Amino acid sequence: MRLSARVDYALRAAAELAAAGAGPTTVGELAKEQDMPPKYLENILLQMRRAGLVRGQRGPEGGYVLARPASDISLADVIRAVDGPLANVRGERPEHVGYRGPAESLQQVWIALRATERSILEEVTLEQVASGSLPERVRQLAADPAAWD
Repeated sequence: MRLSARVDYALRAAAELAAAGAGPTTVGELAKEQDMPPKYLENILLQMRRAGLVRGQRGPEGGYVLARPASDISLADVIRAVDGPLANVRGERPEHVGYRGPAESLQQVWIALRATERSILEEVTLEQVASGSLPERVRQLAADPAAWD
């Protein structure tokens, strides 16, 4: 699985907003805390705002806040907001890609891969990431030494 810098920054900023609670956090504060370029982060936050994940507040006390409780926003929600569908093949959804001959079953592999990604990314919420209380299944998978290879 390959995550773009855009997705990485979006997830890190969203975790910061989840940890910040109800008060707004500026782009500058988010960028500084996570060592990200502020201009790039601003564009990412605009995408997240359009997707209904964050709200912007203008003025001297302005910044960004999560639009819903952190417990209601999954990692998959954030990824889809900034990068589109979770798994694709050459820009197409796996069910729209067809193969012939010996490669025909690759489509099923890509669909299974997407299902596995979804099962984790839709289960883990921003609240769990920000608090460090990941689901047991995720912790077990990450604790397997083979997962690090």
